[in-house]
Amino acid sequence: MRGWFVLGTDTGVGKSRVACALLESVRRRGLHGLGMKPVATGFFRQGDRWVNEDVEQLKQHADSTLKHSGGPVPEEWINPYGFEPPIAPHLAARRQGVDISFSVLHAAYRRLQEETDCLVVEGAGGVLVPLGVEGDLVDLAQRFALPVILVVGLRLGCLNHALLSAEALRHRQLPWAGWIANCLSPDLEEEEGQLETLQARLPGPFLGRYPYGMPPEFGYTVLDREGLWGPDWLVG
Repeated sequence: MRGWFVLGTDTGVGKSRVACALLESVRRRGLHGLGMKPVATGFFRQGDRWVNEDVEQLKQHADSTLKHSGGPVPEEWINPYGFEPPIAPHLAARRQGVDISFSVLHAAYRRLQEETDCLVVEGAGGVLVPLGVEGDLVDLAQRFALPVILVVGLRLGCLNHALLSAEALRHRQLPWAGWIANCLSPDLEEEEGQLETLQARLPGPFLGRYPYGMPPEFGYTVLDREGLWGPDWLVG
């Protein structure tokens, strides 16, 4: 099984859009793909269900059944911890009297891993977001040991956020797949200058610039397929 852990330089930088585009890339290769959001905050009532937009998007772009058993993918595997308030995960968990357990998260990850060809895991917030007493998001990424894709949202302040995030990942010695620039505005001043600066200072590979507003159904086409899949990217 292969896959990626999608981390972001901050909240609202496009992790979900990139994660879903990666799942579309998996499907276009004829492979089975599943998504996972280990911890999510910001749930709202929809009929008789509590839903989270990120989790719903991952489900929409992933396979709907398990590869081997053929049954539906359990919600508690896709999103083991979900909290209503749209605040930092450890604060939302504390408000509900819950301790986020890395063992629970890893067990769900292993179950998904055994039932798919490719697993796309999406983080929450920035790379060092606390998850509770057991550590932060980078600690969890180390536990999963998937190659990390860093999503950089192109906006004012992104240079500092991106370089600090990359430094944190390098310091923790996480496996590195590359980074993606996500355009957050149709008219960002000095967009080309920011991108040029990032390409000069961030470790490669640069996996692509995601255009503003492009849906994941088409977004996979702008990603560097050889960078993601290696020299066999034409297969499938």
